[in-house]
Amino acid sequence: MNASVNNRQPNRLMANSGFTLIELMVTIAVLAIIVSIAAPSISTQLANQRVKSTASTLTNALKETKAESAIRRQPLTISIDSTNKIINVQRVVAGQVESTIATYKYSIESKVNSSQSSNEFKPNKAADAVTYTICDSNNTASPITIKVSATAIISNRSEGVC
Repeated sequence: MNASVNNRQPNRLMANSGFTLIELMVTIAVLAIIVSIAAPSISTQLANQRVKSTASTLTNALKETKAESAIRRQPLTISIDSTNKIINVQRVVAGQVESTIATYKYSIESKVNSSQSSNEFKPNKAADAVTYTICDSNNTASPITIKVSATAIISNRSEGVC
């Protein structure tokens, strides 16, 4: 009788030692559902991060332009090239670009809309009043508005319409 019991035990172990095809398919289906729920949230998060990064780059460029204008005692102009996604800080004399002080790149998927094509900072810490709105190609991202006042105060808010 012991011989027949010993013969059955390996068969039971073999039958219970792995996953069935149905168990594997159910597990993959559950993972697919979780990923499909999380994917839109992740893409929105990435778009919001691109907008924040572009806003930070533009804010830094504006602050550097303001400081450089005071240090050099010359008016400096900041302009945005939306086709090449570049922010240029330049010295403009009589409508002609004399020299480029700094260049900043921002995300290809970001859009920077402004009320003017360029903004001039003067050495006496005055500037042209301009409003910039930063958006993303993903329309679910929250836009950020950067305002430059006539007294060269730069403010940054999560608001605006793309």
